[in-house]
Amino acid sequence: MHKFTVTITREIEADTAEEAALLLYQELSRGPVPDRYAVTHETNATTEVKLDREKADEFASIDHTADPGNW
Repeated sequence: MHKFTVTITREIEADTAEEAALLLYQELSRGPVPDRYAVTHETNATTEVKLDREKADEFASIDHTADPGNW
C-alpha cells in the first residue's frame, strides 16, 4: 500500500490562520464536496486530479474496507 497526500486549495480571507481553517471547515461541511485535488505520492511526484462526480459518488457509497485485499 502506498501513501499519498491529498490537498485541496481554497483562497480564504481571514484575520488568522485558525479563522481561515474554520472558514474552510464551514465551507466543506455545508457546500458541495470539492472535485479538484493535488495528489502527492510518497516519492514527491504531484498530480492534479479532477474527479468525475458520478464515479466519485459511486465509489464513496461502497464500503471498501470489506474487500479482503485492503486488509
